[in-house]
Amino acid sequence: MCIPDHHPGYIDWHTYLANQERLASNRRARRGEAEGAPREGKALLQGLVRCGRCARKLYVTYWGSSGNRPAYTCARAAKETGSSRACQQIGARRVDQVVLDAVFTALEPASLQLTATALAEVEDEHERGLRVFEAALQRARYDADRARRQFDAVEPENRLVARGLASQWEARLVEVNRAEAALHDKRARRPVSLTLEKVAWLERAGADLRGVFDAPTTSMTERKQLLRTLLSDVMVTVDRETKQAALRICFEGGACLERTVPAPRPGHHIQATDEDTVQLVRRLACHYNDTRIAQILSRQGRNTATGLPFTRERVNALRQSRGIPSRQPSQDNQQDATIMTLGEAQRALGVSGVTLYRWLRQGFIAGTQLTPGGPWHIRVDDDLRAKIAPDVPAGWLGLKQAAHALGIARQGFVRGTV
Repeated sequence: MCIPDHHPGYIDWHTYLANQERLASNRRARRGEAEGAPREGKALLQGLVRCGRCARKLYVTYWGSSGNRPAYTCARAAKETGSSRACQQIGARRVDQVVLDAVFTALEPASLQLTATALAEVEDEHERGLRVFEAALQRARYDADRARRQFDAVEPENRLVARGLASQWEARLVEVNRAEAALHDKRARRPVSLTLEKVAWLERAGADLRGVFDAPTTSMTERKQLLRTLLSDVMVTVDRETKQAALRICFEGGACLERTVPAPRPGHHIQATDEDTVQLVRRLACHYNDTRIAQILSRQGRNTATGLPFTRERVNALRQSRGIPSRQPSQDNQQDATIMTLGEAQRALGVSGVTLYRWLRQGFIAGTQLTPGGPWHIRVDDDLRAKIAPDVPAGWLGLKQAAHALGIARQGFVRGTV
């Protein structure tokens, strides 16, 4: 036996039921189901999308060479009926974009003002309907009171008449109970009333919500939680002939919108490398081979169109597909003889690579890079050689020779002990 509110608890009964509902919704979904806690996947409507044909929830699948292209699939009905064909399937990105546009359009200040006006009209209509239910209850109570007076007025000897009046009285009491229940249900369904302060707050919140949603610090889990707060479900029906999808977007509170997802354009689904990466490869190909270009792109965290890291073969395939010529050896001979790579500058100046990097960082020597993470190019001319190896006056020794002559470690000069 369960007796709610029998004794004080740590939480009230409604909070307990809400917690149980949250636990049930966050349970690990069985195969073929879409329930569960929001996760880090790229499908924003996970757990909200339903099939327009069988009303089952669609679950998320990932496909593509790198597995980063989400889609909403309804295959549970096909498995139950033994069919070899899924009920329907559609790319998640197209559906998500249409739903996001509809949600944030509804949250615009103008739409919120219209919503507040509509809610005010609905509240007035609710008050008029409430008066009708109150009048019905008053009429039922009058009829029940009249039936009671008739029953009290009958003589006890007239048993048949008393029995009939008692049945009428009981029927009137049933009508009273029904009218009271209808009035209570009507009062419980009172629409939300918005004050001017609430409307102003909603306008500010709706304007800031898109920025919060698109912020790089907002995770996919938080975006999904936000959508689940606003939406109850999204019904999807894909036309197998035209490839268009009809959406029915239902908000929390009962409001629904109808939208259409256009069919994908021919070739629009083909993945392509970012143009920024292509232009960078075009510049680098004039100076470096494919192996060095792949190293530079990997240092910058760039990937192929399918999300894979660049290798020599993939750089070569990108150049071939975009018509980018490779480096010609004759171009090296045409370059200024004073421009050297880091290794060539080490041999020419007789210093280590660590020293060259320190000089570049301190600005003692000048160097250039075609792109961040690319090799350094250093101009080695007579002025630089004079700065690095000037004429040493008589009696002056280098650090190593001075340390050997004095019988101390070189660190003594650095720490200032001598």
